[in-house]
Amino acid sequence: MASFFFTFSLVFQLSLFHGSSSLTTIGITYTSPTTTTAANAPPLPPERIASTVTSLNFQAVCLPGADPSIIRAFAYTNTSLLLSIPNILVPPLASNSSLALGWLYRHVLPFYPRSRISLILVGNDVFDSTPDFSPFLLPAMRNVYLALCDLGINKVLVSTTFSFYNIITMSFPPSSARFEEPAGSLVLKPLLQFLDDTNSSFLVNLYPYNMYRLYSEIPLGFALFQDFPFNFRDDLVTGVRYKNLFDMMADSVVSAMAVAGHVNTLIIVAKTGWPSSGADSGEVEATRGYAEMYLKGLVAHLRYGLGMSLRKEGIAEVYIYELVDKEGKGNISWGILHQNLTKKYKVEFSGGFKIGRFGGLLMFVAVHFSILLCI
Repeated sequence: MASFFFTFSLVFQLSLFHGSSSLTTIGITYTSPTTTTAANAPPLPPERIASTVTSLNFQAVCLPGADPSIIRAFAYTNTSLLLSIPNILVPPLASNSSLALGWLYRHVLPFYPRSRISLILVGNDVFDSTPDFSPFLLPAMRNVYLALCDLGINKVLVSTTFSFYNIITMSFPPSSARFEEPAGSLVLKPLLQFLDDTNSSFLVNLYPYNMYRLYSEIPLGFALFQDFPFNFRDDLVTGVRYKNLFDMMADSVVSAMAVAGHVNTLIIVAKTGWPSSGADSGEVEATRGYAEMYLKGLVAHLRYGLGMSLRKEGIAEVYIYELVDKEGKGNISWGILHQNLTKKYKVEFSGGFKIGRFGGLLMFVAVHFSILLCI
């Protein structure tokens, strides 16, 4: 019973107050072509990638491959860079701090601060890896963080990326969302504490497209930011009315983090998007028209501040996946550009938008938490 009253009090306070605006950065992901795809088409020059990102008005880029030539190409561009370390390196990084230094010597030191590296992601969705690398994740992140400190680099933060589907138990209503167990207790809670201690952010991949395909009861317009009559879902606990699936998924992460005891950690959406074509004929909603509709809806949502999150500060950054379509049979086309870098959609991206947010957490919540734990 005490747990119920704590949860109700927590989520009620999350939604009760409207706070000041904050700025959301819109970024893009660029994945370097693999050897297989490069054999079919010559790789794009790194300088052309950098100039294309700049011309599209993206202020930040996530580079899963952390290709040194691309990192160099972004020197003096004022574009913030997120670099990712592959999952296969997570176990050795956890046990060998010198390996962390070696990675930084290759991917960071030659370019920083001319290239604005802001965040290093240690692994991507390790819960989906085989074998399971999650026990090594936090030690690996600590070693990378300590290596940065040893090098006197204090403005580059360390985090990792998770998939929404691998960490959240229930997405509606968002107030009922919790972290999956035992991952929540064994991995996510200590990791969130590390992020708080180092002033870093929690990164999660949010794909309304995938959620829509999993649950047939979700209307297509709800996933595509379409404002139709009765196109909403109400959370009766918080009183929040959701008019799109993106917000609902984002607030599920907020609620799960709050129940885990972490209410101030910034949230970054590391990947979101809608494919223009699917891997097979069954993905009938993967069309260019729907993809453009989603991207336009997302950008407008961020631009006009339609109440994106339960948190006052909202979502700090949102990265659209992906910059360029990948060549190859059976690939899902997520790119906003064709392989020749021509535009697929009539969407005007811009770097940052002011967002009016639902209010932040008050000290009142902490007091309620302490009191109700004693009930």
